[in-house]
Amino acid sequence: MSSITRVTLLALGAAVFSHALHAQSGSRDVRHDFSAEQLVAPPTSAWPTNGGNLYNQRYSPLDLIGASNVSRLKGVWRTRLQGSGAAPKYSGEAQPLVHDGVVYVSTGANDVFALSVDTGEILWQYAANLPDELPSVCCGWANRGVALSEDKVFIGRLDGKLVALDRKTGAPVWTIQAERPEENFSITSAPVYFEGKVITGFAGADRGTRGRVKAYDADDGRLVWTFYTIPGPGEPGHETWPQDNDAWKYGGGAVWQTPAIDPELGLVYFSTGNAGPDYNGAWRAGDNLFTVSIVAVELETGRYRWHFQQVHHDIWDYDASNPVVLMDLSVDGRERKAIVEVGKTGWAYILDRVTGEPIVGIDERPVPQEPAQATAATQPFPRGDAVVPQQVDVAPEGFELVNGGRIFTPFAGEDPTIVKPGIWGGANWPPSSYDPQAQHLFVCASSVVNGFTGGGDPSFVPPVSGGRYAGGQPLTPRLPRTGVIAAMDMTTNTIAWRYRWPEQCYSGTLATAGRLLFVGRNDGRLTALDSRTGRQLWEFQTGAGMHAPVSTFLHRGRQYVVAFSAGNALIGSARGDSVWLFGLDGTLPPVEAGQPVSRLAAVPPPNE
Repeated sequence: MSSITRVTLLALGAAVFSHALHAQSGSRDVRHDFSAEQLVAPPTSAWPTNGGNLYNQRYSPLDLIGASNVSRLKGVWRTRLQGSGAAPKYSGEAQPLVHDGVVYVSTGANDVFALSVDTGEILWQYAANLPDELPSVCCGWANRGVALSEDKVFIGRLDGKLVALDRKTGAPVWTIQAERPEENFSITSAPVYFEGKVITGFAGADRGTRGRVKAYDADDGRLVWTFYTIPGPGEPGHETWPQDNDAWKYGGGAVWQTPAIDPELGLVYFSTGNAGPDYNGAWRAGDNLFTVSIVAVELETGRYRWHFQQVHHDIWDYDASNPVVLMDLSVDGRERKAIVEVGKTGWAYILDRVTGEPIVGIDERPVPQEPAQATAATQPFPRGDAVVPQQVDVAPEGFELVNGGRIFTPFAGEDPTIVKPGIWGGANWPPSSYDPQAQHLFVCASSVVNGFTGGGDPSFVPPVSGGRYAGGQPLTPRLPRTGVIAAMDMTTNTIAWRYRWPEQCYSGTLATAGRLLFVGRNDGRLTALDSRTGRQLWEFQTGAGMHAPVSTFLHRGRQYVVAFSAGNALIGSARGDSVWLFGLDGTLPPVEAGQPVSRLAAVPPPNE
């Protein structure tokens, strides 16, 4: 069945939608809202991009809701999205966008909804009608959000399609097959829009693909440029792959998250995933650029500008899957244009975004070797603190403790080797936020141990459609998985404070000038912390797992917070289909917690 658009509550919805579009803007030119100046600034009356601004800072300068009054926050309205994405296989990971009195949100089923800020009414719905089975889905059926332009809404889908919708009606304007699911490609991240271009990364590297980022013309979907995260013959970085086989053609380097953009420098920034085959380095000797790297390319052409690799020759599935964040730092009396990404390694990599050079030092150190895995002789060690422990204190039952289970402990063969952090992180995909006043980065991380077996096989078996491209196997010992919220001082790369809870952190953060940090919990609670200390100030039970950052904005003189509560297949949290709007004028109380659902046994451990 082809994709359809349904407009609900036709008469009322049309009136509400028209009012919402013009209530705050009047006769102003909406193009101003999507100018470079507006999209770089922290947002106030809107939340126009997945990261809040083009810098991916997820920071609001609003302070009408603050530490002194957040305890009064209640629900203004709750809208159920007609069961979209509420089945057990789906995950709700989309951060809502807001513009001109309308909330836009996508579900794990890749459906898109537009809701009135004033009433919560569904103004229109786009139904993706994904097939029941997709060989390209690696790590759960999810979508992490949409992008907005002056007149369109853009969504990348799990079936490899990129779709532009009319913002007023939800009707498809154009649809392109950006990549084919039969070739193991999918799109999980929200695109980013800027100056007529829609830019998106692609998943699929865990199925034996060659990672890529593409830019398209927002008017008609025409391809503008492609950057391959695995360089081919004659391209910079190809020498870091074997020259006697085709490993580079299947080398991985997925781009799991929304890129950041610096309009002044004319650069697009993103980070990349693990090398392929996963867990098996024997067939791909070398550093394997540009996997597990921060990469900068030119906005107009996609031409390579610089890179920094966090993990050479990755065999531990240490994707750089947390969204990159741009910031202007004051370090030692000097203003620096910076970029940071927090890896599954648990470290923050703070670089000069003009050159890619470290701002806070990063040292190359020797690491233990495993010849069967062709391991790299050294690895980058950032100076400062890691957000989670990087060694195992006591060996779990059935596992031998080798090298203290420290980060970069190699493995090969059938005897399991444990390593910390594991494949869940450190920091996974849940986004970080940055407070430019405090110069603090707020990280949602997890402390998890993993064991590894296999690897070291130099033979090549081509990846198949729907098959996992791995030469080893991760194991999860029966040890607690704990969550960490860490405030990192970006001038020193040290922890300012750290807040722990007894389950993984799998949602992301939002920081505000009201000295608040919002973060969701797996059991359905949305919490607000004091961003100066980490002390919890408020919580609200939404009824389903909270697995996406919330957004905040000013509407009719009042500050609101909007959240998507839908659960997650990988975490096993309670499912749902609710969008909540919170405000100091709200009257809706918390609801009962939903029932957790077993983690999907068919879903492999996360690589994003």
